[in-house]
Amino acid sequence: MTAQQRIAFQGMHGAYSDQAARRAFPGATTVPCRTFEGAFGALRDGDVDLAVIPIDNTLAGRVADVHHILPDSGVHIIGETFLRINHALVAVPGAKISDIKEIRSHVHALGQCRKIRRELGVNTVVGPDTAGCAKEVADLGDKSIAAIAPVLAAEIYGLDVLRTEVEDAEHNTTRFIILAREPLDIANDGTPVVTSFVFRVRNVAAALYKALGGFATNGINMTKLESYMVGGHFTATQFFAEVEAHPEQLGLRHALEELQFFSHEVRILGVYPSHSFRRENDLPAE
Repeated sequence: MTAQQRIAFQGMHGAYSDQAARRAFPGATTVPCRTFEGAFGALRDGDVDLAVIPIDNTLAGRVADVHHILPDSGVHIIGETFLRINHALVAVPGAKISDIKEIRSHVHALGQCRKIRRELGVNTVVGPDTAGCAKEVADLGDKSIAAIAPVLAAEIYGLDVLRTEVEDAEHNTTRFIILAREPLDIANDGTPVVTSFVFRVRNVAAALYKALGGFATNGINMTKLESYMVGGHFTATQFFAEVEAHPEQLGLRHALEELQFFSHEVRILGVYPSHSFRRENDLPAE
């Protein structure tokens, strides 16, 4: 990794995606994109080298937009990283908690910080993202308005941190995927890996049950299975799945062959190293 490497993320500087990208690639230049489509496009067009995109959160669940964009994006998953989400209450310099009459943040962040909202008894305003709300607070310069945002956003926009770790749940963690234009060539040498893929089963009785049977009989651990409609049809369902195995392992090879038999299509989106978080069940706070 060189200092010139450019990493796309969705949101503004100071967002949790920005934080995840900086931690995964120290010294790289992070490039904000207004939308997920913009981040995928910047990578696909060669404006950046990689993209770091959230895909799951332990409280909010899947990031639905990403599941729809990823399969046809033309890019590949080459890694993953996890970020413990620590929300902070931030305000303009000199403000005190007793001054706060209004809190702004993303709808998910507000929902994850109900205790402090009840404690302060303040009005809440939903904004587009946490970092954007921090910038709004900085631009307004009003001591009565605070934001729930990352500490990084407070540092970037010159705000004071009134209180850290204001989230209700200690396990609030987001998983990010690392995307590149070319797939990762990773050897089947026993190193823990994850294989991500999408598939559509045939519209016949018990197709999903039969399609997934090969993973059970071959001892393959499936850690993720998400379904969502495609093409506006109630009967056209696509599945996003992840397993902890390499496609060249005999068991997974047999399972994928069985899956192919009962599916219209199977596409591998990435084969990449398994992050240590999967095995440690613990993550250092940011």
